[in-house]
Amino acid sequence: MSTIDSAGAAQAEGAAGRSRAVTAVETADWRRRVFGLYASVRRMAATDPAEAHAYWVSCRDELFSSHPASPLLDADRERFTGLPVAGYDPDWRFELPILPAAEGRRMEVETGTDGVVPFELLGTVRVPLAGTLDVWRLASYGGGLFVPVKDALAGRPGGTYGGGRYLIDTIKGADLGLAADGEEATLVLDFNFAYNPSCAYDPAWACPLAQAGNTLPVEVPVGERYAGAE
Repeated sequence: MSTIDSAGAAQAEGAAGRSRAVTAVETADWRRRVFGLYASVRRMAATDPAEAHAYWVSCRDELFSSHPASPLLDADRERFTGLPVAGYDPDWRFELPILPAAEGRRMEVETGTDGVVPFELLGTVRVPLAGTLDVWRLASYGGGLFVPVKDALAGRPGGTYGGGRYLIDTIKGADLGLAADGEEATLVLDFNFAYNPSCAYDPAWACPLAQAGNTLPVEVPVGERYAGAE
């Protein structure tokens, strides 16, 4: 079971009668494809973010429908016609500085096979007219940045996933752009690319979910929606 999910990472090792080696290779291939997808998205977004978004949607639909490591349950894959993603809105794309955290904080996520996974708070980003979001660092092997988001549509009919969505998860390749210049670090946060963690599709997953510091009081009408919202 994966701990830090990215656009759906893999099914549990040994699932569907496959050997652990086969499943591990399928998982690695999924992640390699996700890294490649986001590399292409960053290049395309430099000139046409809307085109990059359309490419992202198309590639994820293909992965979810055909890749053996798709997080979709078999029954859901049979009737899958595409992920519910809103059209691109450039007003929800930002390049924001990471503001230092006033105090150190840790978040520990209990998972199935990976034990307790620690995160450390790096700082926050201020999203215009929306609020602030915590920026986390994975404080274990591999490192990486993690920014989930839960908005006012979470859990509502036709809204977004109740546990929140992911914006940035660099350890799994979900990186829309980042930079460090002197004492300042910045992130590209494009909410059009917000996506559901694997636990939104398969309850066997254990995914880190958005906490209070990653909850916005406003509706974020872009990104991946959730057909199962209630």
